[in-house]
Amino acid sequence: MTKIKDQNILITGGANGIGKMLGEKSLKEGAAHLVIWDINQENLDKTVEEFKAKGFDNVSPYIVDIANTEEIEAQAAKVLSDVGTIDILYNNAGVVVGKQFYEHSARDIDKTIQINVLGVMHTTRVFLPAMINKGAGHVINIASAAGLTPNPKMSVYAASKWAVLGWSESLRIEMERIGKDFHVTTVTPSYINTGMFDGVKAPLITPILDPHDVTDQIISGVKNNEILLRAPLSVNLLPILRGILPTRVFDFVGGNLFGIYDTMADFLGRPKEEALPEKESDKKTAKA
Repeated sequence: MTKIKDQNILITGGANGIGKMLGEKSLKEGAAHLVIWDINQENLDKTVEEFKAKGFDNVSPYIVDIANTEEIEAQAAKVLSDVGTIDILYNNAGVVVGKQFYEHSARDIDKTIQINVLGVMHTTRVFLPAMINKGAGHVINIASAAGLTPNPKMSVYAASKWAVLGWSESLRIEMERIGKDFHVTTVTPSYINTGMFDGVKAPLITPILDPHDVTDQIISGVKNNEILLRAPLSVNLLPILRGILPTRVFDFVGGNLFGIYDTMADFLGRPKEEALPEKESDKKTAKA
């Protein structure tokens, strides 16, 4: 079992949503130190103040753009120097665009892949050597049920989560071959009520998930070294149905009967002020 008490924990996208909840619950479990990576300074400051008001002073915030590999490497060096080896790493940061593929800009595609895929891989890469030197570590990758089924208006997001799922499982096998105290947990939840997917319609037998319930399941899954954590239980049907049904039959069952293919029809997402800020170069290009 993985213990959380007395461990150094890092959470990307940890100043909002389930990342923030995982941080607080880890502190309540007795984590030695919580490192929060986030791109939003205001949310970081607010989260640290909230945690301090609850008696948690062992929190270190870092402004990090997960889409920037050089920034990941630089901030990781600071964390390793300031805090030490990260024992439990939550790759939680992610973005979703929610458009038909032909409506995507180049930036929409690049940012989604940079954050949801490359950021996850590079963040893990920079912290693994210290874990290996210590002989123990646990990596938790927040993927998605979108990595198990196609879905309109989620093409790039689904692609990013399919990539994370395949990479995460491969990483798990590699780490298990190094030693028994290395663990990788891949989480594939359906829609979670955090604001990221505002406007979505829950498919049949798959309700919108409560973030407190999901984070409780994740914490429990980490402590029990679960390999794959799917939520809700109905998500377990997806790989079975896709494996045994012809594609057109699955399209009918998933699209028409369960309503999966219509879940994003009225997608809103987070308000623009909470979205990833544009770079000055992107703004200039848009005006040109």
